[in-house]
Amino acid sequence: MSKSRIEAFSDGVLAIIITIMVLELKVPQDTSLAAIKGLTPTLLSYLLSFYYLGIYWNNHHHLFQAIDRVSGGILWANLLLLFFLSLVPFATAWMGEHHFAPWPVAFYGLILMLAGVAYYILERALISLHGKNSDLGKAVGSDYKGLVSVLIYALAIALAFWQPWIACALYVLVSLLWLIPDRRIEKQLTE
Repeated sequence: MSKSRIEAFSDGVLAIIITIMVLELKVPQDTSLAAIKGLTPTLLSYLLSFYYLGIYWNNHHHLFQAIDRVSGGILWANLLLLFFLSLVPFATAWMGEHHFAPWPVAFYGLILMLAGVAYYILERALISLHGKNSDLGKAVGSDYKGLVSVLIYALAIALAFWQPWIACALYVLVSLLWLIPDRRIEKQLTE
């Protein structure tokens, strides 16, 4: 099967997810800067989530540049990733509206962790179809960075109940690990 439809569908779903998130931002009733200050938790959670969705979009794009076809299993693996990413607006709103309280912060981390696991599953499905010696297989290898990210999410979820800001700092740390799209794929494709 051609990869073009899965790419277009995924791009569309991610665009809708981002749109839903921005529509959740409420305009202050007051015109003062103090009104904006009251929205700080909501704006910070939106910023982090927008950034995460951008990371997923970039890396998803790179994954699909390294392959030439998809299978039914890949369609389902991709749908699993999109499902967990579609929960990001809900988790973002809950975390922001409740000023980074423990349960919302833990739930946010759970969604990030499950999206990370789903991305790993998608990556493995693509490598399985194209082979370990394909450009993608060579570039990704065992995906140490992806596995470490999932472990950091798990730690952050546990820490959310003790110190939510430490959990949030760990979410930021993982996002920084993925700031630059996966150069392994770019490097492999240019060789």
